[in-house]
Amino acid sequence: MRNVLWALAAGAGGVLAFAPFDLFVFGFASIGVLAWRVERAAGSGAAFVLGLLWGLACFGVGVSWLFVALERYGGMPAPLAALAVLLFCAYLALYPALAMLAYFRLRRGGAFCRAGIFAALWFMAEWLRGVVFTGFPWLAIGYSQTPPSPLAGWLPMAGVYGVGALVAALAAWGGVMDWRVAHNRRQLAAALLVVGGGGWLAGRLAWVEPVGEPLAVSLVQTNFEQALKWSPEHFHTILRTSLELVRASRGQLVVLPETALPALVEQLPGAYVDELGAMLDQRGATLVTGVFARDADRRIYNAASTFGVGAGQYYAKRHLVPFGEYSPPLFGWFYRWVHIPMSNQSRGVDNPPPLELFGRKIAVNICYEDVFGAELVSRLPEAGLMLNLSNLAWYGDSFAQPQHLQIARVRAIESGRPMLRATNTGMTALILPDGAVAAVLPAFTRDVLEVSVSAWQGMTPYARWGDVPALLIASLSLFMLFTLRRQSRSV
Repeated sequence: MRNVLWALAAGAGGVLAFAPFDLFVFGFASIGVLAWRVERAAGSGAAFVLGLLWGLACFGVGVSWLFVALERYGGMPAPLAALAVLLFCAYLALYPALAMLAYFRLRRGGAFCRAGIFAALWFMAEWLRGVVFTGFPWLAIGYSQTPPSPLAGWLPMAGVYGVGALVAALAAWGGVMDWRVAHNRRQLAAALLVVGGGGWLAGRLAWVEPVGEPLAVSLVQTNFEQALKWSPEHFHTILRTSLELVRASRGQLVVLPETALPALVEQLPGAYVDELGAMLDQRGATLVTGVFARDADRRIYNAASTFGVGAGQYYAKRHLVPFGEYSPPLFGWFYRWVHIPMSNQSRGVDNPPPLELFGRKIAVNICYEDVFGAELVSRLPEAGLMLNLSNLAWYGDSFAQPQHLQIARVRAIESGRPMLRATNTGMTALILPDGAVAAVLPAFTRDVLEVSVSAWQGMTPYARWGDVPALLIASLSLFMLFTLRRQSRSV
């Protein structure tokens, strides 16, 4: 029972490392406690259970906002919504559980060696969680290391999974070593100094630089309750309010959030589109807005479309949300319990060109897409700016908004590009390439954030190579470990 409580407390406490709490040291403490208990587990089955319990607590607390989407806005009965979230968290928990099972069986050597084994397995577990079944990398431990964590300096080189492996290595080292030996304590302190100091120095390397004149941008936060967005009675109110917010904006580039105009482009009233276009043309401005598009084959896309100067460009979301935007095979029964509008979407084309506006190339991503760093950096070096359109109204007043903002901060650091965010209910912001939030609107307010931002040029190491170097190191380490283990068995 003591091990159960330790695992649950460590998992739940690890959420404190992420936004909105931002206590990044809790990431080390959470994984360190897990490694400590797994090291002393009675067997590989017990190690698996400890990893599973840790994951259930971490994800159960950290992504509890999924319940709000299913129950409040999806119409699912509360018990079924709770069960669905529990089953999803149990699936996510399998990744740390399998990592702990493998660690228990493969561990060998002293604390330093064991920490390396733990870190390689942790990296593989988080990376796989981010790609299997289209991936769900939310709460990867590297996200907790945004500034002021000194490890943030490693993000432009190693990415979120590589930084997560550093956290796991240091935490596991502290969890498995004998603290009674002074030499062990000095070694760990030296490692913390090297990794932390190296990250601090790395964060001061100039991988990228601004280019050209700043662009005036208006990021509109419309703040419409999710229950109203698909109400026919409120459709014209939403259109008119959005128009007035655009009229009140001052930027050359004006951005409305994801699905701000809750209809297909072809269904928007002609007079409304004409009025919007005339207003933008008169002031020489461009509007990028979230809207739905339909092609000749009647496939529906969650899209961003331009109006005014440079009208007619659009981007279609490529990485869709399972269950929310499309139904995975064999899960049609799910939609008998929930009511999610526009849940039959198609994914956009791979490698879409950036929007070209006012001499800048802007890479658009929509909501959940910015969780996938390797996909975003594939748009570089061509794009000088990144633009995210989101609608987190589905999740109410929860951890989802600050967690998503923290994820966007990591994407800006990895890519070396400013990230502009226009959201429905929050958090609308400008994030600089060093991860600093230069400006942000309060959540659940209707307002326009006026910012000035330059395009940036250059490539960070992560933008060049993505997760490949860290993946190769982890794979090679585990391959060598398996080989040594087989050789030792054959002797």
